[in-house]
Amino acid sequence: MTVNQRRLTQHYFMTAPMPCPYLPGRFERKLVTELRGPESNNVHDLLSRSGFRRSHSIAYLPACSDCNACVPVRVCCDGFKPGRSFRRINNRNNDLVRTVMPPTATQEQYQLFSTYQDARHGNGDMARMDARDYRAMIEDSTVDSSIFEYRRKDDSLIAVALVDTLADGLSAVYSFFDPAEDRRGLGTYIILDLINEAKMLSLPHIYLGYWIEECRKMSYKMRFQPLEGFQDGQWVSMANKDADTQSD
Repeated sequence: MTVNQRRLTQHYFMTAPMPCPYLPGRFERKLVTELRGPESNNVHDLLSRSGFRRSHSIAYLPACSDCNACVPVRVCCDGFKPGRSFRRINNRNNDLVRTVMPPTATQEQYQLFSTYQDARHGNGDMARMDARDYRAMIEDSTVDSSIFEYRRKDDSLIAVALVDTLADGLSAVYSFFDPAEDRRGLGTYIILDLINEAKMLSLPHIYLGYWIEECRKMSYKMRFQPLEGFQDGQWVSMANKDADTQSD
């Protein structure tokens, strides 16, 4: 693949089949490539617009031979207007202070990450990550990445988001929060905050990763309308009648 006519060739590799973490009884394979060198940001921009996601210094795309359930999705920020339920979530969290920081891992972040994993994903691979693994997830990046920290008035950390800045938007790589604060809707609030930040930066999109229709825990992504999905080589509208509507 050539980026910006500089004849930079990306090498792609196919992973071996592994049990799918989202759909029981199925197996996943991924097309992966490294993000290395001075053109990493340009390559990352191009791949993100083609449905890839980043993890550490790797960009990947689901490439399952008998399944196309994973749909890359992105919010179109210009058309987004929060409805009543989203406004309530914003109001519940208007006491929080957000700080954008370099992608540097801290012990405070890791403690919150571990608490979140134990409460929400206790049987998942990420629940077994130690402090070194967490630091690698945050710091092993060759692209434009930031940490969004959200704190209460007493300065205690309540939520964290790892965010990549692209030429056409922000990419929500991973987020976690205090699971004892369910009433706040922190996962939703982080996305709402990223949308506001993208608008301030005149960036048109928030990339939310993959949506799978059969996976209930991914259904929240459809609420952020207008939403586009990358299908058959192009971004297309994905309307949802159950979204947080603009008219309520």
